[in-house]
Amino acid sequence: MNVVVVGIGYVGLSNAVLFSRKHNVVLCDVNADRVEAVNKGISPFKDDLIEKFLSENPNIITATVEPTEAYRKADFVIVAVNTDYDESLDGFNTANLDSVIADVDKINPKAILIIRSTVPVGYTQSIKKKLNLTNIVFCPEFLREGKALYDSLNPSRIIVGGSKDVAKSVMNLFCSCVDIKDNATFYMNSNEAESVKLFSNAYLAMRIGFFNELHSYALSKGFDAKNIIKGVSADHRIGNYYNNPSFGYGGYCLPKDTKQLISSFKDIPNDILKSIPKSNITRRKFIVDWIKKNKAQKIGIYRLIAKKDSDNFRNSIMMDIVKDLEDEEKIQISIYEPLLNESIWKKVSLEKDFENFVKSCDLIIANRLDSKIQNLGGKKIFTADLFTTDL
Repeated sequence: MNVVVVGIGYVGLSNAVLFSRKHNVVLCDVNADRVEAVNKGISPFKDDLIEKFLSENPNIITATVEPTEAYRKADFVIVAVNTDYDESLDGFNTANLDSVIADVDKINPKAILIIRSTVPVGYTQSIKKKLNLTNIVFCPEFLREGKALYDSLNPSRIIVGGSKDVAKSVMNLFCSCVDIKDNATFYMNSNEAESVKLFSNAYLAMRIGFFNELHSYALSKGFDAKNIIKGVSADHRIGNYYNNPSFGYGGYCLPKDTKQLISSFKDIPNDILKSIPKSNITRRKFIVDWIKKNKAQKIGIYRLIAKKDSDNFRNSIMMDIVKDLEDEEKIQISIYEPLLNESIWKKVSLEKDFENFVKSCDLIIANRLDSKIQNLGGKKIFTADLFTTDL
């Protein structure tokens, strides 16, 4: 089969690698730098398995900024472009996705379109009706940043939302490249599949908020949060996973998907969902107040990244914490972040030498610990990272 993947993000690239094991794959993106990197066998972002695959299998995937010929030959076109949340729209901006779908339909109406971008509930049905499409499905992805290829190769479930005949062809495509049990494959309509994606991420955000509030309570009372979490999580209905406190959820997916789901409810009553973003803001304020109460004058921010082993700090909670602390007159802030070339705050300095960073701080703030900072001896570190994992 000829498979075209549009979008060289971690979803698109991991899908391209997955299908290249059994099919001919072309990757398309408007970003020439990313296209060039893939054609050189280099991953544009951090994912150990993707990096390993590309280095060991050069030229197995072709990338291009000119998709027309690829569309013309395609049996399947997987669309994984960004759909950022737009506050003015009170929902996702699907303009890029709309454009790709229209182009594919114009060039090759027989190709089966697989939407993997996260969309508002009702989007697939709407674009299908608008363009009079017959070969389109929504297939939600559940990939973790930094582990996208691993999750693609070992999916927890495969969900295809669309008409039965087209959905079966898509399911067969996925099952040709992964081993998965029948009870982990689901057919449903596109509205339901879109809902699964949004509710899944909203639940993860809610779970983060729950354990963060537990940590706030324990910290305020002088209790050992680690003991409490272990005791709570021993109940198999709750589970001993995804229970490591943090300063708050962030990154690209959870904030925007939770907002989109809340927007989708419109006049349908909901209290839990609306409380999730509020809880995250409350948690951040609690952390900032706790830092202020420490009365340290020289504060070091260790890494801005949203999660452990990430290679970006887009929408990270640490960015917000720095903003909250920046205007405190009695506090001097320095940041150690190898991904940053210069400080993006006027009153915050960037320290590129780790040893100098450690020496210059009275208190180090770390959302996540790693081997570099875990063994600093008597240096004072404030973190909520009790289990050193994001799982």
